[in-house]
Amino acid sequence: MGILVNLVRIKVNLTRHARNFTSCNNAVSLYLERASLIDKIRLILRSNSPDSLVSILNHPSLDTFVVANALKSAPSPHSALSLIETLKTIPDFTHNQNTLHALAKILAKSGQIGKLKALVNGINSGKFRNVPRVSFMDQMKLYAAANDLDSVLSVWHEWKVSQKRPNIESYNIIMSLCAQTGKDYEAVKTFCRIIDEGQVPNSRTYTVIIQHLLKSGNSNPAMEVFKMLPFLGVKPTLRQYTVLIDAFCETNQFDVVKTLLDEMKVNGILPTRGVLSSLQKMHDAGFVEETLELIKEMSPDERIENVKLSDEDDDDDDVDDDVDKVKLRPWFDPRILANSLTFWRPEEVSTLENANFIWTNRLVSKMIRSFKSADSAFEFFNWVDNKKGFTHDVHTISKIITKLALEGRVDLVEKLVSKIKNKGIQLPYSTLKVIIDNYGITKNGESALRIFRDSKTLCGTLSKKSLLSLYTSLLTTLVKCKMGGNALDTLDEMILSGVVPEIQTFSRLMEYFGREGDIKTVERLFWMVKQSGLQPDVYMFKVLICVYCKLNRVVLAFKTFEDMRSCNLMFDVSTKRLLVKSLWKEGKLKEASNVEETSLEINDGFISVDLARVYKVYCGSFTISDSKEQL
Repeated sequence: MGILVNLVRIKVNLTRHARNFTSCNNAVSLYLERASLIDKIRLILRSNSPDSLVSILNHPSLDTFVVANALKSAPSPHSALSLIETLKTIPDFTHNQNTLHALAKILAKSGQIGKLKALVNGINSGKFRNVPRVSFMDQMKLYAAANDLDSVLSVWHEWKVSQKRPNIESYNIIMSLCAQTGKDYEAVKTFCRIIDEGQVPNSRTYTVIIQHLLKSGNSNPAMEVFKMLPFLGVKPTLRQYTVLIDAFCETNQFDVVKTLLDEMKVNGILPTRGVLSSLQKMHDAGFVEETLELIKEMSPDERIENVKLSDEDDDDDDVDDDVDKVKLRPWFDPRILANSLTFWRPEEVSTLENANFIWTNRLVSKMIRSFKSADSAFEFFNWVDNKKGFTHDVHTISKIITKLALEGRVDLVEKLVSKIKNKGIQLPYSTLKVIIDNYGITKNGESALRIFRDSKTLCGTLSKKSLLSLYTSLLTTLVKCKMGGNALDTLDEMILSGVVPEIQTFSRLMEYFGREGDIKTVERLFWMVKQSGLQPDVYMFKVLICVYCKLNRVVLAFKTFEDMRSCNLMFDVSTKRLLVKSLWKEGKLKEASNVEETSLEINDGFISVDLARVYKVYCGSFTISDSKEQL
């Protein structure tokens, strides 16, 4: 009997999906039909019409995609859970991974820990057919959203004893939750643990640190950490700018906010609507010129009408009249729509034309970023350029150039760059940096040189900080493309222009020429470091010693070791072993013994000077006691 019921259910589901796809001519049509149904559910959830909800959920186009997105956009956990309950009355609906994860997030945010754990356990025990286990990472995120530190740590420890090692994001989740719940000591100790265990902090780690410092009233240390990010090879993010802007607006430090906004403009980062209230406060305080254009961009576009159920939309008489009174912007997902246009087929483009979307620069930027194919993104870029009322701006142009550069489409990048030069449009320097960086990945060194030579025309006058960043990217790209001669010429040009390379840049160049067996250039670069007034760090000494050992110049390697020791720098295990082995091989037994006896072994993972500064600033901002419980 059970088998018969299952067969009937499978047949009903297949029939439902067959109806879905036969009613839609193409992927864009399917997207539009689903979006319309999602909007109907959203409106009903906001109007508290349970009878109408039952009617809508019996719609033949209802599927897990519609349900998952309706749950995500529900106005409250209560309304979302009412949708889940109503779905139980729909006989041919079966949950999948997306709907169950959407439900789990709702339970987490509403603090229903018991139900959340029951759902996770049910999924992991195989209760739901064809739904994979909830990963350790997803479990940690869910329990963190529920502010359940004990459950987060329990999952983390289970992860640690499994065969796979927890990643850096798991540490970030623990740090963030500890900071949010006032456990300053535990947050700081987690960061210490990241360093001690050889994990590499990422951009999100620094976001958590900045947020924690701001939350505890340490705004100046937060800004200090933020300013260190470029030296750590970390690109400042929109989230970091947002939390800093909100914090400094709260304390009326509008001059600092102005500097942050100027930096965002230089970096090509567009503020989101999340900072609108802060910018409005800044505007009211007299900073009109600095905020007026941004506030205008963030304000709702008057051309976009509120979604409502028209008579032709309503197939059922049961829909409550109150639904029409709810004002709601249409549901829109740029990622899904972009995926519908992957192949840019005529029938899909025609459907897109007829949809009459209101194209704003923000929306177009999101669409370009969402395309998986650079060719399809470029087709869309050109198509939307002909739409009435739309004009590409620096953000949409930057997005498409970045997308094309990521796939190595040098021809299209150079075509666009030529148009930009003719029109006099100025790009943020960060766009050129991304292009140059990606040309290193796709081995287009000559193209990187050309785009760099046009930097003044494309970006206008650049600050020394921006020039340093561009030069650094260019040198890295030239090395990746094995264009050592061009790299040295660029380095000389850089120094002559008054831009001094960072110590890490010199180290990378020394590594490259060391691999090439060019010991004279390696020594010349080391001499240039001292001439530039820079102090060689542990990593640079390691590079130099390894180069000397590889090229059988052991005496020079030992001399470098002594220079390193005179600078009170410690030796790491792998370099020490290499040097001792090389000295033994050359019969330098006394020197080998000297290295063995006088150098302390430390972990192979280096903590840079800049990371050490972050460590000091963060840890020094809190009064902590070692008597507290360890994580």
